[in-house]
Amino acid sequence: MRVLDRYLLKNVLMPFAYCFVGFIAIWLVFDLSDNGPNFIEGKVGLARVARFYVGQLPDIAVISLPTGLLLGVLYGLSRMSRSNEIISMLTAGVSLWRILLPVMLLGLAATSVEIWLNHSLAPHAQATKAKQLEAFLQGRDEIETALDGHLFRNRSGRRTWYAERVLLDRGELHWVQIAQQDEQDNILFKYYVRIAKYLPETKEWFLDKGSLVTFDKEGNIASNEYLSGQNLISGWTETPWRIASSGLAAETMTVPQLRDYLAINADFPDLQLAAYRTHSFYRFALPWACFVVVIIAAPLGIVFSRRGVLAGVASSIFIFFAMIFLTNLFLALGAGGRIPPFWAAWIPNFFFLAVGGVLLWMRSTNRDATSLRLGSIFRRTAPLSK
Repeated sequence: MRVLDRYLLKNVLMPFAYCFVGFIAIWLVFDLSDNGPNFIEGKVGLARVARFYVGQLPDIAVISLPTGLLLGVLYGLSRMSRSNEIISMLTAGVSLWRILLPVMLLGLAATSVEIWLNHSLAPHAQATKAKQLEAFLQGRDEIETALDGHLFRNRSGRRTWYAERVLLDRGELHWVQIAQQDEQDNILFKYYVRIAKYLPETKEWFLDKGSLVTFDKEGNIASNEYLSGQNLISGWTETPWRIASSGLAAETMTVPQLRDYLAINADFPDLQLAAYRTHSFYRFALPWACFVVVIIAAPLGIVFSRRGVLAGVASSIFIFFAMIFLTNLFLALGAGGRIPPFWAAWIPNFFFLAVGGVLLWMRSTNRDATSLRLGSIFRRTAPLSK
């Protein structure tokens, strides 16, 4: 790495670090103001509160990284522009692309970190936050992964499950009704049991204390058998996670969970799977916002007047909020089945990457990157450097 690269990175990394840590500190203050009374009411110790917020850091880091990069690149490059350091580099024969290479590599490094965070850590933190706060209020040390009043339909097996409570950690369903149907959707029999427990070693279900009711073709009760002792059912493809996954929100599921959900529920209607397919692509599309904001902020940060600095900052912030708006819009369209999941996740990145490329081209050819007027784009001027 050349001295010039280290100097440029130093000018960008310092404001980026301040902005990144500042955003996390602001979030921490606001979250403490909201949840502080819950911690006091639950008599939660400082150590548990600290562990709680450390566990939430991946989620807030995914949000803060692109914003911190945007402001850090803007501040660092605009400060170097005002002191004529960028002009000195250009007049020394260094191309604009070579000057910005360390910043682009920084964007790729941040993208790699965010891909790692957004694979499992950030969605898990988002999914468990409410459960951890509930555990604090109830004075429990551990969170309980449970669903209440859950209904699941196995279309391929023609079984319908209803459980008043699903305990994923234990692999148990409490107060369960299981209805088996034939190809004409006639109910053949129903299980009414107190506890249904899954045995992963043998892939069997243990049904404890209940009854088995069979029905004739007219829907009348043919028999009612009381269940006691060891009632093991084999051959069912359902697992507690598969049953519970139909009630999980796509935005809080990790990449492995999304893949498992799409694999085991492939028989679901396309509209029901649209949100999960969209978020399976979005898990990898979101981190690339770090690289996109660098491509946008770099040309807008290189200016040679105070007016240009203000215009560049205003343009970057406007484009960043436009990115957020379009990202949420296309996610909603993808989740609603209006557009294919891949394009719903990636179109905002592709669009703003193209915008950043145009801005970089304008700046590299000495055109005003803070103006998007067609006349300024196609006006012939001499390039900044060869």
